[in-house]
Amino acid sequence: MQRQFLGGKIHRATVTDACIDYEGSITIDSRLLDGAGILSGEKVLIVNLTNGARLESYALAGTPGSGEICLNGGAAKYGKKGDLVIIMTFVVLNDEEVCKHHPKIVHVNGLNQSI
Repeated sequence: MQRQFLGGKIHRATVTDACIDYEGSITIDSRLLDGAGILSGEKVLIVNLTNGARLESYALAGTPGSGEICLNGGAAKYGKKGDLVIIMTFVVLNDEEVCKHHPKIVHVNGLNQSI
């Protein structure tokens, strides 16, 4: 049997920009992506804690250390600068893998720097 589990998470990041005139995705500081084990182009679930919106998109690597969290394209309709979000990926594991799995969770401060 296979089950879905949390793979990586960036917890309570602050949206730094929303750019509607873009193809799509969410741009994320590449250091945060690395810490959460999220790859550029990987599917992500974005939960907006400020307005309750939930959406799926894909991650794009932003400038390392910039703290950038930018909702792009249609995703920009689901949040604005200053909103708090949780960004997650999920993995599919078999029963043997579940026992060894530990999600990578990155907690950030108000400047989107890992704490």
